[in-house]
Amino acid sequence: MIKCNVSVIGTVSRTAQMRTNKEGKSFLSFGVNVVIPAKSGINKTVEISIAKDCDQPDEASRYPVGSRISVDGVLTFHKKEENLYLNMSATDIKTSGIAPDDSITGDIEFRGSLGSKIETKTDKKGNPFCVFSAYSSEKNGDSYDFTWVRFMHFGQSQQEWMQPKAGVNAKGDLQMSVYNDHLEIGCRVKEVSLWEKKPNPTEQ
Repeated sequence: MIKCNVSVIGTVSRTAQMRTNKEGKSFLSFGVNVVIPAKSGINKTVEISIAKDCDQPDEASRYPVGSRISVDGVLTFHKKEENLYLNMSATDIKTSGIAPDDSITGDIEFRGSLGSKIETKTDKKGNPFCVFSAYSSEKNGDSYDFTWVRFMHFGQSQQEWMQPKAGVNAKGDLQMSVYNDHLEIGCRVKEVSLWEKKPNPTEQ
């Protein structure tokens, strides 16, 4: 499980349309392009699929392709094979007073399994910090797809329970970047704890 409460600033990339869900409830649907800065290589543009509950048919006309907007809501990730899709359930959309630079800022909540590399390092002042990666899995047919997140927990060393494949709950600041054209999800940890996994989970 990866859920992020965020604010997104970007450019409308896909025509806004009114749609209806299975329960017959109307919602607004469109895409937003956001440029993510690169640690190495060139910046990468990602598209976020936006959905917002809406019962006003003329709402779609407020967001023409190419317009700059700010969107608040819940961002989730969907991994299918090598493709990572970004979906957002919007609670508020602004069209005025938009900052000039693209951004995705907010908090991330994560539940999943620790990877094999868990390290305690020290900063220039000798203070410890723990660096680790963990993955959330989604069932895809007979197999699973894995979305990885990199974590940095400043002021803390590796805890005893933090072993490869152990379940982990974590919350913190969302950090998104690009490395060699690959989108990376990161978290500056505020809270971390052991997640007691259920036997044979079908989804994490």
